[in-house]
Amino acid sequence: MGSTRQQRREVYYSGHVQGVGFRYTTQQIARGFDVTGFVQNLSDGRVQLVVESETAEMKRFLNEIADRLGEYINDVKVTELAPSGEFTGFSIRH
Repeated sequence: MGSTRQQRREVYYSGHVQGVGFRYTTQQIARGFDVTGFVQNLSDGRVQLVVESETAEMKRFLNEIADRLGEYINDVKVTELAPSGEFTGFSIRH
């Protein structure tokens, strides 16, 4: 049971991350993983991702985003937070 510890990450992607299908692709990727949360564009040109999942699953999910969308990403800022359990799925917020 110890390996199923839920974690929460708030990730801010900057670069050419808006207008390139970043949110849609992230949502598509999320369907293949056991993750919950959301992705949204910010007014300053960044994309915010909030995700909750078990540690190893989250790492695989974030790696897949980096693999698929890395050409658009110049910088990534990650904050670790306590999971809230507030999400029932993964969505795009507008």
